[in-house]
Amino acid sequence: MVFWIIAGAVFLLGIAPWFVLAAILYSTLLVRTKPDKWGRECSIPDDEEYRRMFDIGVAWNEEHKSRSREVTITSDGFRLAGEYFDFGGKTAAIIIPGRMESLLYSYYFAEPYRAAGCNVLVIDNRSHGLSEGRFCSLGYKEYRDLIKWSRLLTDELGNERVVLHGICIGSSAALFALTSPDCPPSIAGMVADGMYPTFYESFKNHMIEDHRPPFPLLYLTMLYIRVFSGANVVSDGPIKRISGLKKPILFLHSREDVYSLPKEAERLYGLCGSKDKVLVWFARGAHSRLRINAPEKYDAAIEAFIESKIETEKGER
Repeated sequence: MVFWIIAGAVFLLGIAPWFVLAAILYSTLLVRTKPDKWGRECSIPDDEEYRRMFDIGVAWNEEHKSRSREVTITSDGFRLAGEYFDFGGKTAAIIIPGRMESLLYSYYFAEPYRAAGCNVLVIDNRSHGLSEGRFCSLGYKEYRDLIKWSRLLTDELGNERVVLHGICIGSSAALFALTSPDCPPSIAGMVADGMYPTFYESFKNHMIEDHRPPFPLLYLTMLYIRVFSGANVVSDGPIKRISGLKKPILFLHSREDVYSLPKEAERLYGLCGSKDKVLVWFARGAHSRLRINAPEKYDAAIEAFIESKIETEKGER
C-alpha cells in the first residue's frame, strides 16, 4: 500500500506535469483551437524580414489580381480554399506553405513560376486560412489534398502538368504526394525549400535553439502528435520516403538553417531515388527565408528547373 502511495505521488508530482505541458505545447503548435487561429494574416508581424516577405507577396497578388479566381475542393470531408492564377501556361505550380501560414504567405513564392510561364495555385492547407479542419498532420494527411488539387488543375482548369513547391512542412507533404501510389502522372516533380529528414529532428533542433531541454517534453509531444494528428513523425518522414521518389526534384537549402541542418539536406539528396535531382545551396538565409536573401539566385534556380526538368516531360509522355 505504501509503495502505491509513493508511486502515485511520484507520478503526480514528477511525471504528470510533463504530460500537461506536452499537451499544451501540442495544442499550441498543431491544433486550431479557435476559428481565427492560423488565419490570413502575417504570422510573425514583428519580424521585419518576415513582414517584408509577406508585404511583397501581397503586392504581387495586387499586381496580378485580374488573373486570379477563387477555387475550392473537398478532401477527406473538409472544404479547402485556394486561389488560382491563370497566366496562360500548360504547367501549374502548387505552392504549399508551412505550419501557421495561409495562401497569402505563398504569394511571395509565386513570381519565379509566373516568370517561367506557369500558372499558379496558392492554397490554405487544412486547418489554415479559410480551409476547414482542426488538426495539422504535418503532411501525413495533407498530401491527399495535394492530389485532389492537382486533379482540379488538370481535369477542370486545363493544365497538362503540375509541379509542387513546398516550404518546410509543405515540402514533406509534397514528397508524400509524389511517392504515394495514388499520385497522378500529371504531377511532374517538386521543389523542396528547407526539407527536413523528420519533423522530430526539426522540432528537436527548434528546442535546442530555444535552449529548452528536449527530455521529456519532446518525446511526450511526439506521442500526442501520433495519437491525435495521426502522424508518426519519429520513424517516418522524408528521410524514409525519399528513396521512392522517381520524378525530378530541386532542393533549395541554406547553409545557415539550424532547424533543417545542412548535413541532413546532403543526406536526403544522397538517398533520393530520382535520377533528376538538383541541390542548390544558399550561403545566407534562415529556415524558409532563402528567397528574401537571394531572390535572383532563388528564382533562377526554379526557372532553370522548370525548363530543364519539368517542361521537357511533355515530350516524354
